[in-house]
Amino acid sequence: MNVKAILNNLETKHPGEQEYLQAVREVLESIQTIYNENPQYGAAKIIERLVEPDRVFTFRISWVDDNGDVQVNLGYRVQFNNAIGPYKGGIRLHPSVNLSILKFLGFEQIFKNALTTLPMGGAKGGSDFNPKGKSDAEIMRFCQAFMLELWRVVGPNTDVPAGDIGTGGREIGYMYGMYKKLQQEHTGVFTGKGLNWGGSLIRPEATGFGATYFTNEILGTKNDSFKGKNVALSGFGNVTWGVALKVTELGGKVVTISGPDGYVYDEEGLNQEKISYLLELRASNNDIVSPYVQEFPEAKFFPGEKPWGVKCDIAMPCATQNELNQEDAQKIVANGVKYVAEVSNMGCTPDAIDVFHQNKVLYAPGKAVNAGGVAVSGLEMSQNAMKLNWTVEEVDDKLHQIMHSIHKACLKYGTEPDGYVNYVKGANIAGFIKVADAMMDLGVV
Repeated sequence: MNVKAILNNLETKHPGEQEYLQAVREVLESIQTIYNENPQYGAAKIIERLVEPDRVFTFRISWVDDNGDVQVNLGYRVQFNNAIGPYKGGIRLHPSVNLSILKFLGFEQIFKNALTTLPMGGAKGGSDFNPKGKSDAEIMRFCQAFMLELWRVVGPNTDVPAGDIGTGGREIGYMYGMYKKLQQEHTGVFTGKGLNWGGSLIRPEATGFGATYFTNEILGTKNDSFKGKNVALSGFGNVTWGVALKVTELGGKVVTISGPDGYVYDEEGLNQEKISYLLELRASNNDIVSPYVQEFPEAKFFPGEKPWGVKCDIAMPCATQNELNQEDAQKIVANGVKYVAEVSNMGCTPDAIDVFHQNKVLYAPGKAVNAGGVAVSGLEMSQNAMKLNWTVEEVDDKLHQIMHSIHKACLKYGTEPDGYVNYVKGANIAGFIKVADAMMDLGVV
């Protein structure tokens, strides 16, 4: 496999799609050796088929705001690969949404879903619609208009969307309500549903809980634990909330959160009251984190800065792609941080990852660390299919097992001769082999 030639070809066909090309590069560089050791993959053109989506849907969304004015947004659904199961991936509602970001997320989702061991393919969707500052009625009208276009190509055994940035239980409810009306059936076509109409327990917490369980597995390789550790988090939304909740439960101390306006340093650490306040902060629609210090004056706010210069033991970026760059990574290394767990999708730039690897910091990528969210979505699909609900303990136990198995796969394929674990390599190879072997079994389709 000639990685450079494949990437040059992709860049020619998809110019300017930087996030997508970055995601492809990371995977291809990780799997190059094992790909070349298995000539059957090359003969079947597995890579050439894998890096291009099965199909991409782009559509106009027209809706009416509360002033009676017509608004127009773009909607997308990228169905990337369904070799091991129905397409599965969230719907992101954010002004930054474009085809490159959704293709990168859909491509990552292939391997993330494969790592869970559950039968789910990779997909992603969304719109450049901004839910911030919108009324419930406006969000409902947008979601209904969105589903008027999307409903034909999704289904419980075809493509199962979920939540993502900007898409929570409210938005999923409005989308599913329209889908149910159009399809005239009640099926498990969405995950992240409300508990009283098919949702799974601990789904809101699952991404954060799973990330913490995975990080705990990393710590365990060094006979370490969260007890007494200072943990720096970015973001202040649902994922950060879930991580903070579980880290605190396991004896760690969360000392930072962040937003677009800067970061908060709380030397005392987040307790239950402060963690609960994150939900209020997120629901305020202001998208800023500075009000935290008004509520808890003992904390300090640093406007326009990121939290990666704070002295801590563990860093866990939880916000968005490429939020942690080379300069940030150098600060983390200089502060003696031993563990970096990427909870956001592709949260670290390639230069930052190089810094971690060069300094033997144990760094794990988002496709492994944050797979707990889609894992519990897969468990929700199972519960829907069987028409039953598992208890919190049952779901949490299954989530524990899945994160343990993902970590075990990373160790199998990522442990280097000197004992250092390259989690990027381990996660990518483990996910790739499962998908590639399925594609081989299914023939050229």
